[in-house]
Amino acid sequence: MEITTIIDILGTISFAISGALTAMRKKMDVFGILIIALVTSVGGGTLRDILIGKTPVSWMLNMTFVYVIFAATIVAIIFRSQLKYVRRSLFLFDTIGIALYTMAGVQIASAAGLHPVICVVLGTISACFGGVLRDILCNEIPVIFHKEIYATVCILGGSIYLSLETYGMPKVYAMLVAGSITILIRTLAVVRKWSLPSVYRKQHA
Repeated sequence: MEITTIIDILGTISFAISGALTAMRKKMDVFGILIIALVTSVGGGTLRDILIGKTPVSWMLNMTFVYVIFAATIVAIIFRSQLKYVRRSLFLFDTIGIALYTMAGVQIASAAGLHPVICVVLGTISACFGGVLRDILCNEIPVIFHKEIYATVCILGGSIYLSLETYGMPKVYAMLVAGSITILIRTLAVVRKWSLPSVYRKQHA
């Protein structure tokens, strides 16, 4: 099994659990939880594959992804009582998911011979679009559009990965280093409340 496929599967697990936790927080039924987990997991990869003309998209050609999503969703449902801090759990799996999907998306785009800038863009789309669909379906403003530094860390992580690979670092190590940096920076951004500047000024009474 190729490293890109392994990364893709690990990202799928993280996003499936993230989607399931969000759906349970919204008190959806089992079918709703499964749908949100599916959309969160494959939304970004589906758009990425369509944009590079890779159809049918990856998860439709490999039933492993479907089985993994189903299994991760069931595990999240069964152990929901153990996930006492749902918001923290959601953040953890979401952060791991965006790091893994960024690396996989950049690698797939790079293998297609695309320009490095486009590779980073597609890696960011892979990581973020599933979460955007999840939040929209759960009637929330997508995280990517406000508050937290989200897409920015994906862009940074994807750029670091391409740079490391360009300078000769083995693919596996480049993904590990860039993915770890992505997770670290997003965690620090949330803990320290870092955010991009807003164009709106605070109104004073």
